[in-house]
Amino acid sequence: MTAPKFYADLPGPLRPQADVAEPPVEQGPFRPPELVEIKPSETGPRLDVRYATANNFLGRAVYPQARVFLQRPAAAALLRAHARLKPLGLGLLLFDGYRPWAVTKLFWDSVSGDQRLFVANPAEGSRHNRGCTVDLSLCYLRSGLEAAMPSAFDEMNEKAYPDYSGGAAEARALRDLLRRAMEAEGFSVHPREWWHFDHQDWREYAILDWPFAALPPGPGAVSYSAGAAGFYAENAPSGIPSGR
Repeated sequence: MTAPKFYADLPGPLRPQADVAEPPVEQGPFRPPELVEIKPSETGPRLDVRYATANNFLGRAVYPQARVFLQRPAAAALLRAHARLKPLGLGLLLFDGYRPWAVTKLFWDSVSGDQRLFVANPAEGSRHNRGCTVDLSLCYLRSGLEAAMPSAFDEMNEKAYPDYSGGAAEARALRDLLRRAMEAEGFSVHPREWWHFDHQDWREYAILDWPFAALPPGPGAVSYSAGAAGFYAENAPSGIPSGR
């Protein structure tokens, strides 16, 4: 066995303990993957890709690039959720989307005990690996500041639960508003992470371990940006709708 390709992007100390492991073998059929990039724009979701920085539970960057990808149906639904929030002066702040399987393995090997309740078992794979899950919060459109929630992103305790009843009432109200906006567009929240939302089509896509460098932009690549009338696909190949 050889190590998954994405390991080459990780600094030596961050490589998983069992770096000969490979993603689980799955039985399809699955839809062909169609990962598209959510690009930052003035009118679209803001990006704060935590795993491309040291501001995460590992304290070190594990992504070589600060980019967010999702399968096309999930990307379209995400931007519709963002549009729902804009009349309230709020928008989505994206922390993570598609995650290569090798990074899921790294997370698992980096924690133990109860903390493993908050990371996916690489033997099963993560819904992030399928490109149908997004980690996100709310931000204020005018200032760009992140909205306060009952817990920080990646905080591994009961404050992260979407039904946690403690903390400030305003923070709980914003958390619940985020959940309603996402659920209205076909996402469901993780039972232990208020920031983690799975798109309803996640079962239709296989686990992937593609490094970011192998993903668009490129000739014929698709990326989504928000515009005044909704959102549009840039450089979309024939047959791919804009999603308006």
